[in-house]
Amino acid sequence: MTDAEKRGRDAAISGFAHEHIAAGILMKRYGNVSLVDLPLSPYDIVIVYKSEGGEDIVRAQVKTAKKAISFTGGSRGGTDRITIPGIKTYTQSTKTCDVVIGVHPYNDSFDLYFVPTILIEKLGQSSISLKKIESLKNNYEILDNCKNPTFVISKAKEYGILS
Repeated sequence: MTDAEKRGRDAAISGFAHEHIAAGILMKRYGNVSLVDLPLSPYDIVIVYKSEGGEDIVRAQVKTAKKAISFTGGSRGGTDRITIPGIKTYTQSTKTCDVVIGVHPYNDSFDLYFVPTILIEKLGQSSISLKKIESLKNNYEILDNCKNPTFVISKAKEYGILS
């Protein structure tokens, strides 16, 4: 196995592990959380909230976040990847999911960065540095309101993420 193949394999293992870690952390807080077992789905986790009208679902994409969070999907790296015509990379949006969760590993712990796709659309970029979104770290108020454009934009301005 080449170094590149090992790095690719290790990254894939970390990605799967981080999906499970995020689901476990969220399950402790919200209860009704499920991993999505569809490899072509643009989201990895579903969180079900009880609401006045019954239930509301939040679709979450999980990304490993070391120094930044990528907002792109639809591509796969590694030497064993299969190129399929017509499948292109995309930037997460409100059409594909509701929030991108960056899992930041440090020591033997993990922080979760919640970036609503409403904010991703406003930013118009494919990634963001963790330093720029420090206020979104473990910010469950953002997750709870990730589908509320007024709340998300107001908080992003308050936190200095948007001008």
